[in-house]
Order: sequence, then structure tokens, then C-alpha cells
Amino acid sequence: MAALSSPLIAPSVLSADFSRMADEVAAVEKAGADWLHLDVMDGHFVPNLSMGPQLVQALRPGSRLPFDVHLMVAPVDSYIEAFARAGADHIHIHVEAGPHTHRSLQHVRDHGVKPGIAICPATPPEAVGEVLDLVDMILVMTVNPGFGGQKFLTSQLAKIRTLREMADATGRDIRIGVDGGITPETAMLATQAGADVLIAGTSVYGQADYAQAINALRTGEAPRRA
Repeated sequence: MAALSSPLIAPSVLSADFSRMADEVAAVEKAGADWLHLDVMDGHFVPNLSMGPQLVQALRPGSRLPFDVHLMVAPVDSYIEAFARAGADHIHIHVEAGPHTHRSLQHVRDHGVKPGIAICPATPPEAVGEVLDLVDMILVMTVNPGFGGQKFLTSQLAKIRTLREMADATGRDIRIGVDGGITPETAMLATQAGADVLIAGTSVYGQADYAQAINALRTGEAPRRA
């Protein structure tokens, strides 16, 4: 599958105002977001802590958006069922998070959730080659995971292109997502390389007008200043 001409936009709630999270989720849904991205950090696989399945469960009744859950957790298997039950539509696990990635992805699918494989900047694209038959999405980290607001690593563009070719060669409908440092400018670079899902934190939640920010990411044009 070739990349979409207009990528899907998934705002990351890691950059939202946690004191009014339900309102923040409703606001990006109204503004035209396609998915909602939820970054789960364990303070072990990545040097930060974020949220658990309780927050996903609390937000689920108030939104019709697909919930895209990114587990930056190791070991990961014991958390998959909890996030599936909480309302995740997609669950991404890291190829670097454990020795049994294939089994973990099967575990995600067994719970009726779409599995995705996430890959860190230092990991070569070939590392996911043996699980492409199991995944619905490849999530390319364009920053080192663990913190929001980092600068996009242009070194990952070649990896996005390679993974797009690998995904297309399977004949399966596999999306390529990018996560980290996404702005209107880097969004254009990523989509040209083959990405069709853009994870954006401060480029949406850090802006005054969420609808304008989401449109800017889709078009690659910086939002106009008032």
C-alpha cells in the first residue's frame, strides 16, 4: 500500500493538559484528529513515567476516536491484556523490549486489538522483517523515546523509505507511522518518505488552534499567525 496523500493525524495526549484530559481529548476530536495516541512509559524501558490502563479506560467512553496505544514498556506481555480491556484499538510494542516479539504480537491480536511494532532510532529496519505478517502498523521513532518536544532525527527518513518498501512487498495493508519531532515541515518529509500516520504532541496540543494545527500537519503548511 502506498502512503496516503493525506496522512492520518494522531495527537499525543502526553502533551495535553492532564488536569483537563477529557476536555483535551474531545477538543482534538472536534478539531479533526483521526486517532488519539497514548504514550505509556514505565521508567525502565524509557527514562520517564506517564500513564496506565486506568486513564485509557476513563477516557474511552467520551471519545469515538481509535485509541492508538504505544507501550514503551519492558517486559511488555503482562500489560497487553490490561490495555486491550481498557479500550485500546491499536497496541504498539517495541521490537527492542523483549526476546519474544512474535509471541507478544500474537498476544495483542488474540485480544482483538490491531498490533503494531515500534522501532527505535538505533535499530535497523531489518529487525522487524520477521513479524510483518503479524502487524497492521510500523511505528518509526524519529526521536529517542521517553520525552516529548524533541527534535526530529532526519537520519530516520531512509529507514521510513526502507520500511515502506518492505511493507508494500508483503501485499498487506500496513501503515507506517512516525513519532517524534513532527511539525508541518518534518511531516512533509516523513510523508514523502512513505509515512501515512503522524503522531504529534506539541505541534497540536502546544498550539492555540487545534484544528488549524492538525490541518497544517496534513498539508505541510505552517499555520497562519493571527
